[in-house]
Amino acid sequence: MISPQIWSNCVILSCQHRPESLSNVSSTLLNRCHEELRQMRMQNGVQLDTSKMYLIKYHCFTTVIFCKVFPLFCVSERDYFSLCDKQPIGGLLFRLYCETRPELQRCIQLLDAMVRLQSMLFLLQSSECVDLAEGLAESCRENLELSPCKEIFSDCRKALHDYLSGAPFADYQNSMYFDRFLQWKMLERQPITKDTFRQYRVLGKGGFGEVCACQVRATGKMYACKKLEKKRIKKRKGEAMALNEKQILEKVNSRFVVSLAYAYETKDALCLVLTIMNGGDLKFHIYNMGTPGFEKERVQFYAAEICCGLEHLHRESIVYRDLKPENILLDDNGHIRISDLGLAIKVPDGEQIRGRVGTVGYMAPEVINNERYSMSPDWWGLGCLIYEMTAGRSPFRARKERVKREEVEKRVQEEEEEYSDKFTEDTKGICRMLLAKDPKQRLGCQADGAAGVKAHPFFKNINFKRLEAGILEPSFVPDPRAVYCKDVLDIEQFSTVKGVNLDQTDNDFYSKFATGSVSIPWQNEMIETECFSDLNVFGPQGTRPPDLDWNQPPEPPRRSLLDRIFRRHVRIPSTSTTEEHPREHNS
Repeated sequence: MISPQIWSNCVILSCQHRPESLSNVSSTLLNRCHEELRQMRMQNGVQLDTSKMYLIKYHCFTTVIFCKVFPLFCVSERDYFSLCDKQPIGGLLFRLYCETRPELQRCIQLLDAMVRLQSMLFLLQSSECVDLAEGLAESCRENLELSPCKEIFSDCRKALHDYLSGAPFADYQNSMYFDRFLQWKMLERQPITKDTFRQYRVLGKGGFGEVCACQVRATGKMYACKKLEKKRIKKRKGEAMALNEKQILEKVNSRFVVSLAYAYETKDALCLVLTIMNGGDLKFHIYNMGTPGFEKERVQFYAAEICCGLEHLHRESIVYRDLKPENILLDDNGHIRISDLGLAIKVPDGEQIRGRVGTVGYMAPEVINNERYSMSPDWWGLGCLIYEMTAGRSPFRARKERVKREEVEKRVQEEEEEYSDKFTEDTKGICRMLLAKDPKQRLGCQADGAAGVKAHPFFKNINFKRLEAGILEPSFVPDPRAVYCKDVLDIEQFSTVKGVNLDQTDNDFYSKFATGSVSIPWQNEMIETECFSDLNVFGPQGTRPPDLDWNQPPEPPRRSLLDRIFRRHVRIPSTSTTEEHPREHNS
């Protein structure tokens, strides 16, 4: 066990309230903390991957500094829904706390049961499982009659969360489980650099630099690293665009949109670490996997997931504006995500924007005409995608057709798209409604928004509840042995940017960009890679573990074999923030 004397010295170091003071802690101190946790894990018969030792060491150190310093700059607002519902690790630790109290455990069990029922196609009689207040039971019955399989227990769920957010949440904040949550939050805030990752092959190229595969050293989690070269950004005046993409990615948490996990900088580049999608993009699958185009079932599935992704973006008042096959990526399991949010923008409430941006052949008529719009260009883009996935060509330009931009834009504005016998009646119907020239007449642009699109007969075989829960199986699963992208030698190299110098104003921009870990993806990574379960150790029978117990009696420092051989020792002062150098004693 580590003595409170060691803890107190670490707390003194941290009380300067400066994160940079973390780097001043001696390796002796950290190694001591690391050894304590390692021994405790071994006593419990748990083997740890060597790649996680770095996390263990940092985890041990954050143990001793969070309680005095962390609340000052990391958890300024202690909101129940933010800490216990949205944040994955926060939710798990709140559940562990609730399991120590039978009345709270029953609440959690009821919430879990309602979530399971929500995602099922059939309903169970809840009266056999739980005792609801008569008012809530009546509300459940009314919801069941109004809308089967949808929000049946909404009032009951709200009542449970209202109860848990009161006294139980206040008591939780005084428990060792909340102390552990703060410990994890401190670990989440550690500096992120290029040394956090291993870099692998180039996957492709973006507007400002390459995209390569990378791996977090501590957890083994694979990501895609999108590099934005600093000089190229400055030369093209792309600072606002780069920061906008980063901030939007940070805000959106959807299984249908690529997730931002880290943002950091190197000497030459700004880096966005994103969800890696090994299944290739839709353009590759449409044109490089046999006859161009997909069968209807596959088109329906991809279109439904894209529709959900657009709905999640629009819910945050974000219009995407660049929907095209190469921006839709497949993961290992065959699900898609929308990527490359460089042209996305937040639309102010109740307003419309203007901007002639996008890709030729996929821009809506109102965008080409530089008219004001809100979310309408995205539904036009969905129509283009459904058409291209079905026909094996875009609606206004044939594959590899050499045609000027002006001609394509004229076709978009004036000509009607043609439909071959590949289109069924409902496929043709949804394309015509999404590709309406007038946005006021376009499907998705009315008051019902995405709900109107989902209700179209084209999606009659899609259960959107199951789709959004991630339990609807894709019709196509990528072969894990196949490579669904260009050979690395076929990816064009960027030329060197000359005549651009970086200065202090650039550094100010970089500091806004390089903010480190993004909370929810980072916590999910810790859980998925089992780092959370490896490090989340408590004492026997629900007691505080040594790393969270401030009342342990002092213990004299243990000396290593080498220390004893050479008669050296380390004296750790109780009132100083510096560690004295070892002194040799003559025999």
